[in-house]
Amino acid sequence: MSLQFYFGPSGAGKSRKLYEEITSRAGENPGQNFLIIVPDQFTMQIQKELVELNERGGIMNIDVLSFGRLGHRILEEVGGREIPVLDDTGKSLVLQKVAANLKEELPTLGGFLHRQGYIHEVKSAISEFMQYGIGTEDVAKLIAYAGKRGALVRKLKDLETLYRGFAEYIRGNFITTEETLDVLCRSLGKSKLLAGSVAVFDGFTGFTPIQTQVIAGLMERCAEVSVVLTLGEGEDPYRQDGEQKLFYLSKKTVADLTAKAAELSVDRGQDVFILPGSRQGRQGDGRTDSAGAANFTLEEKYGEAMPRCMVYYNEKHRFLDSPALACLEKNLFRYGAGSYEGEQQEIRLFETTSPKDEVHQTGLEICTMVREEGLAYRDIAVILGDLPGYAPYVEREFARMEIPCYIDRTREIVLNPMIEYIKSALELYIKDFSYESVFHYLRSGLADLDWEEVDRLENYCLRTGIRGYRSYARIFTRRTPQMEGEEELAELNSLRERLMGQVGMLRFGGRETVGNFVNALYDFLVENRVQQKLEGFRARFEERGETTRAREYAQIYRLVMDLLNQIYTLLGEETIPLGEFAEILEAGFGEIQVGTIPQNVDRVLVGDMERTRLSQVKVLFFLGVNDGNIPKAASRGGIISDMDREFLRESELELAPSPRQQMYIQRFYLYLNMTKPSERLYLSWSRVNSAGKSIRPAYLVDVVRRFYPSLTVAHPQNRSPLEQIVTGQEGLEYLAEGLREYAEGLLPGEKEQEFLTIYRVYGQEDLRGKREFLTEAAFRRYEDRGLPRAVARALYGVQLENSVTRLETYAACAYRHFLQYGLGLRERGEFGFESVDMGNVYHGVLERFAEELTENHYTWFDFPEEFAVEHVRGALEHYAASYGGTVLYSSARNEYAITRMGRILTRTVLTLQKQLRKGSFVPESFELSFRHADQLESVNVALSEQEKMRLQGRIDRIDVAEDEERVYVKVIDYKSGNKKFDLAALYYGLQLQLVVYMNAAMEMEKKKHKNKQVVPAALLYYHIDDPSVESPVELTQEEIDEQISGQLRMNGVVNSAPHIVELLDKTMEGRSAVIPVERKKDGSLSARSSVLTGEELTIVSDYVSRKITQIGREILDGSISLNPYEKGKEEACTYCAYKKVCGFEPSMPGCGKRKLEELDREEALHRMEKEENENG
Repeated sequence: MSLQFYFGPSGAGKSRKLYEEITSRAGENPGQNFLIIVPDQFTMQIQKELVELNERGGIMNIDVLSFGRLGHRILEEVGGREIPVLDDTGKSLVLQKVAANLKEELPTLGGFLHRQGYIHEVKSAISEFMQYGIGTEDVAKLIAYAGKRGALVRKLKDLETLYRGFAEYIRGNFITTEETLDVLCRSLGKSKLLAGSVAVFDGFTGFTPIQTQVIAGLMERCAEVSVVLTLGEGEDPYRQDGEQKLFYLSKKTVADLTAKAAELSVDRGQDVFILPGSRQGRQGDGRTDSAGAANFTLEEKYGEAMPRCMVYYNEKHRFLDSPALACLEKNLFRYGAGSYEGEQQEIRLFETTSPKDEVHQTGLEICTMVREEGLAYRDIAVILGDLPGYAPYVEREFARMEIPCYIDRTREIVLNPMIEYIKSALELYIKDFSYESVFHYLRSGLADLDWEEVDRLENYCLRTGIRGYRSYARIFTRRTPQMEGEEELAELNSLRERLMGQVGMLRFGGRETVGNFVNALYDFLVENRVQQKLEGFRARFEERGETTRAREYAQIYRLVMDLLNQIYTLLGEETIPLGEFAEILEAGFGEIQVGTIPQNVDRVLVGDMERTRLSQVKVLFFLGVNDGNIPKAASRGGIISDMDREFLRESELELAPSPRQQMYIQRFYLYLNMTKPSERLYLSWSRVNSAGKSIRPAYLVDVVRRFYPSLTVAHPQNRSPLEQIVTGQEGLEYLAEGLREYAEGLLPGEKEQEFLTIYRVYGQEDLRGKREFLTEAAFRRYEDRGLPRAVARALYGVQLENSVTRLETYAACAYRHFLQYGLGLRERGEFGFESVDMGNVYHGVLERFAEELTENHYTWFDFPEEFAVEHVRGALEHYAASYGGTVLYSSARNEYAITRMGRILTRTVLTLQKQLRKGSFVPESFELSFRHADQLESVNVALSEQEKMRLQGRIDRIDVAEDEERVYVKVIDYKSGNKKFDLAALYYGLQLQLVVYMNAAMEMEKKKHKNKQVVPAALLYYHIDDPSVESPVELTQEEIDEQISGQLRMNGVVNSAPHIVELLDKTMEGRSAVIPVERKKDGSLSARSSVLTGEELTIVSDYVSRKITQIGREILDGSISLNPYEKGKEEACTYCAYKKVCGFEPSMPGCGKRKLEELDREEALHRMEKEENENG
């Protein structure tokens, strides 16, 4: 029994030396077992190296194992009761169940357990306790040590509760992967495999306490235990350094294992120090043994007694032909390091704009090396400072450049369609077939309805408000306005039946055993042929060359089935509700990861600096050398925070490294990675991250540049495009960019020749189609072609049926008008109550209230407040009962809306009464439809001899006042929004409604009063609202009512004639509470008054008549210009429902918004008058 260490700097050949000895001894002693224990991800590489070292190509008595596989091997050999091993997935499943049972005993953590991923954090904390040999009773020591740190104590107490519950649940039935090492320690003495064997540990930077116990057990059982550790030349392996020193971990390992050996009375073999280079020129006593090694006495250097090391000099070390890299190994992160004088090409730095550019330039360099220097792809590796952030760019850019690569990572599967399919199927019953759960399931990718069928069903359910299991279990009977005949409803019922047939087996009455849930889910997956569907996906990905996704889909079904079997085994007899089963399943899904192995030998290895193990690499690219990546942000998150971990360092129990320790460990990983390449090392960084935020290079860049004063930073993206094109696909990007600049006349003269060269290359027969496509796209211009008149007539008819809103839509954007009224596109209807619905209810209730006034022999002037309250409520309830399929009673929110609308409408009728009483006008018509005015010229417009336009609309209210000679007309339009009258908007055709209504009202009054002059008095908007009053002092009710009346004053435009203003508000002194008019002290109207003279009103009326005629003609002429307006801060596109489908793109030449001038009142009137005069 002996313990021996092999030391040496990175690249000295210590592992190689030891493996040569092992293979030689294994051949000489076929009956002796040799065990090489390495990290999990390193086993395949070491097996390959050992096979290559053996002359016969076999390693029959050499096993390459990880700690986990060693445990399985020994436990299989010694036998005993076989206890299932609980992996990370199993631990999460059990913890989810334990946490649910103990929730009331977890005052601090209990409220977070439902959050996605939180059980994973709990599992990580408990796994850490197990890895570091901290039992449930030891957590109490941590609690005691934490003392008065209340938050930490509370977290530790909850963790202790969960840890104990977890341990009790699995006791005697399962062991965790961490506990296998503990069991292994107890079983080592029974193993015959280990007796007289040789155990070697390589590739580790350090060991956890439980791993140290395993090594101690092996020291007692094996003939020899050898440990390979990285240690710089001139370092004393036996002298402990501070944790800030580079080789602290290696020296700590020596101290820990040496102490264990002494404790167990295990002999210390002679350690070996492998150094690069030859013996000449190095200090020593000069004695050389027969094997060619020199005896080197370290005490001569340090003056302390210590064991002697056998020193070997390896002349064929990694950096034999790379002096600059050798200098880096000797000086990196050492105090008092010198610098490398002279020129060198082995270490290179480059900076790019973004991570995408960084990966792109790396790919170009790799292509150049392979093509021009004869390197194989396997000679090159890429380490990423930010693997999750850079990996997608590597996948895309390397695939485009046809660079084979393997990204060393595992993938979570939580977003795989199968996972979403299962989760959404269970969610159907958990959320009682809510809209979201139903269509989450149907759009998961594995339901048997195609996208068009799902869209149709979704449109129907949104329109009719279908919700809940009972609604889906019964036949659909509700028809929508768009349905024609019974056929469509029958098809929708067929889709409903298919949906319910797929998920029927998942319906349960209440609490069930976990076993029943698992069996039902298994039946669900089998009956819906999920395995066959996944195989179809896999095959399609294979055809498209997406091998990574193909491998994921090849594994996913088996992994999910394994998870279901594990749940059945662990929790099968437990009785729980479906929601808790879904949470357990979610915890299991969170732990499943899909790993892949390289599919070919010659490929670039891509990974990160901690997980990835590099071997025999000639060139290494280190990307993402930015602050925040190097060193990585220290925060490890989790339940035990960074501050907690730093505090607990001083306790007697060892935990995982604190943030500060982690930073030092990362520095050691940096040293190991940067010294892996034998020929060339590239360090690169970006100026901005993927989000466009500016970032700095890491401190590592300055460290390296201090070693190499002559080292400069390259900017490869500034090279000529011709130098950056390596594949046909690659060049398309440059061609597209050049074509775009050429088409816009922005191509610099110095770039023109390069562009034309690329353009000519893509004129080759196999590339010409792509060039033509890009050329057409680059020279694409928006052209306003319009529709042929015949097509326009076919779409709209010879007689246009237009609402005023439709004309305003055309004025805002002709293309939107075409989409909405020509093609009939519309947003899908939803079963809900929105602002537009509120406006419809307001109009309907006010119309019914007016009818009830007449029926009850009241007028707008004399109804009492009690009548208003009662009849508004009655009219509203009557309207609500039938509106939109009883949508107003479909939710508590909508029912509250009824109460609110009742209050607003009561306020409205009382305010309208008050406003009428202040004037001399009498309401004459309510909700007057143009359908009752067939003969009116103002709504029946002749566009040509054959073409006519009939306007549709409804005037909310017409009031009139009369004297002996004249009839005065006031038009009021009720608005639920706060719309303001704008003469400039009217000029541009965006606000025609009030004037069209006034023209129609005046024409009707002229027919009624043929012997009187009909005069426009006011065009007004009334904002239906229930405003609030804010005041710093207490107000009387009268003052409150006065302020509310002021806020409810109508806006619009009023005839400025004094007697008309008097008719509209005979009580006005200063500011009217009824109309938008104010008087100055001299009795004249102020500039703030919204008034027009009678002549000006005539100009506006005539202009609007001509404007609607013009719009009607343009519509039938086929005008569909993509010309949305922009007027100040207003834009036609802001609330347009069609902006996602119209294709408007301001950057496209010829495509832009109409910028409308801001016009004041005088300028707008001047232009209207001018156009009227010009048009006769």
